Amino acid sequence: MSAHCQLTGARPGFGNRVSRSHRRTPRRFDPNIQRKRYWLPSEGRYVRLTLSARGVKAVDAIGIEAAVARVRARGVRI
Repeated sequence: MSAHCQLTGARPGFGNRVSRSHRRTPRRFDPNIQRKRYWLPSEGRYVRLTLSARGVKAVDAIGIEAAVARVRARGVRI
């Protein structure tokens, strides 16, 4: 599963691990990605979205219909 949120667009950040001796090695900061299934009443079916934790909270706040409209506006097929 690719580590990006379909709603917020959150993607991995990149940086360095810094050891005690201050040596730096590359690392990734992955977003907290979850797969959630929501009932979409307007289409009479379930949709499965790949969302970050912040994206799940956004769906709870704005509703699934508005969230799906935003995802589709980004060009993602659901």
